[in-house]
Amino acid sequence: MNLKKILFLAIFIIALPLHAEQLTGRVVAISDGDTLTILDRSKKQIKIRLGEIDTPESRQSYGSKAKQELSDLAFGKAVTVEVQAIDRYKRTVGRVYVGEVDVNAELVKRGAAWVYRKYVKDYSLFDLEREARTNKRGLWNLPEAERVPPWEWRKNKVKQR
Repeated sequence: MNLKKILFLAIFIIALPLHAEQLTGRVVAISDGDTLTILDRSKKQIKIRLGEIDTPESRQSYGSKAKQELSDLAFGKAVTVEVQAIDRYKRTVGRVYVGEVDVNAELVKRGAAWVYRKYVKDYSLFDLEREARTNKRGLWNLPEAERVPPWEWRKNKVKQR
């Protein structure tokens, strides 16, 4: 084999995406704005945490609205989950799709979620967040004092204990 062929094969192999695990099922429960449960073909329930985004907590401003947005997008629907990880609570973390709709991105676009800075991999989500903020969609229409990112809100709640 000549050097050009070896180089081509090496680049081709490196460029191949790793086969990501996918799950499919029907959404049977919505826990909050960024967590849902699917029922797969074997009738197993799997809790899914939407990756790369974070929505207001239930007791935060816009928390119940974020949950409703996720419900509108996914409840009762067939979904595909591109698995990214398993979190410390044993939830599957991933990108959720209803057909061609990327639910994670759509929540950011609607202003129902922040990009989760600590875990973001898809930097195009920042463009969607900026657009939602500029157009005062969803939580971006709240008074500034009520727009506390959930990771900061959780941290402050722990300090108050």
